[in-house]
Amino acid sequence: MPALAPVASQEREQFMDVLRGFAILGIFIANLAGFSWYSPEAPASGPWLSPALDHTMSFLHQMLIEGKFYSIFSLLFGWGIALQIKRGEARGINAVPVVRRRLGWMLLLGALHLMVWSGDIVFFYAMLGFVLLAMRKLSDRTMLVTGAVLILLPIALYAAKMVWPVLGLPAGFMYETGGMMAQKISGHPMYGEADIAAYLATAGWWDALKLNVAGFFFRYGYLFFVSRIPKVLGVFLIGYALGRSGFYTRINEYKKTLYIIITIGLVVGLPANYMLADYMSNHSADYWMMNKTGLYQTIAYALGVVPLALAYVAVLMLLFRKQAGKFLSILAPVGKMAFSNYLFQSIVGSVVFLGAGFGYIGQVGPFYYTIFGILVFAVQILLSHLWLRYFNYGPVEYLWRSATYKKWQQMRKTSPMAQ
Repeated sequence: MPALAPVASQEREQFMDVLRGFAILGIFIANLAGFSWYSPEAPASGPWLSPALDHTMSFLHQMLIEGKFYSIFSLLFGWGIALQIKRGEARGINAVPVVRRRLGWMLLLGALHLMVWSGDIVFFYAMLGFVLLAMRKLSDRTMLVTGAVLILLPIALYAAKMVWPVLGLPAGFMYETGGMMAQKISGHPMYGEADIAAYLATAGWWDALKLNVAGFFFRYGYLFFVSRIPKVLGVFLIGYALGRSGFYTRINEYKKTLYIIITIGLVVGLPANYMLADYMSNHSADYWMMNKTGLYQTIAYALGVVPLALAYVAVLMLLFRKQAGKFLSILAPVGKMAFSNYLFQSIVGSVVFLGAGFGYIGQVGPFYYTIFGILVFAVQILLSHLWLRYFNYGPVEYLWRSATYKKWQQMRKTSPMAQ
């Protein structure tokens, strides 16, 4: 029986790499809010803070970036698993054990990444990946319907928590545990984000890394509170159905569908995201207070984020099949080594903003850290092209694949090639 092997370079869906590269840029810009510990309530002083520009940029981030790019990454995650299982079936191989092993190593890598950046998504995705595998036998139609229901489910969950506060206990327990651990690790009371930011502004590397242990509980308390589990799993299912159906390989048959997705994204998603950005700009605290305005934010998020993210994907699908595809292809190397680039961004963010590094924590607002994020991404494009000229995989991908397939992969190319 033939063994299942990693996807050969010529078999890869280049568009998926382009989409991953695009998503990595958006995720980094969104994550810079966490790395920088920028707070609009803090006194604005310093060359990298501009209240008017920062307010406008924060609004645009919430409207066009926040949530959309992790949704694209979630879509790709489900899509990629579907392709791996489908490829195995075409060869008469059960790929599920390999995917499980891949997810297991992903859990480990995500746990290690959590020690560097408590906002990690790798560990979370790996856990939900096992749930996706358990649901893989659903029909494509059932997956799409279930995915849509899960994406809308946070509305019902928020409304339920307004009536029955006991439903919020898991998040409350995680927050309390994180607070107690943060106080024990730092030796100082930690009553909120301002206290943590002040501590990280002077902490050394070891102390900052230790605090990320408490950050894990804050992170997962947040994920429970915002009902991120059904949101991400819902998009996983849509991505899986997309990959299994061969949608992208028959894009000419589905052009009408793509235009419908774009129209919904613009007609429904864009106004909903505008409302969400307005709520977050003027009533952000209401969401955490479990009141009616918070419910409106939840509705705007559910109706806006995924539809607009899917519209982004549909537009890129159409552009990639046209002349613009040559330009978009410059993103493919970044996406091909997305895991390495994601970790690289965490290292850059930590070094630049933490007190143990350059110490810019709280000193850079959304306008300037957006420019910074784009510049870092431009460097990543150059480095990714250069790296893949000589190597088959990114450094993290190489270790991950070798562990998954229980065999050291061919890292160096036999001769340098342009990507």
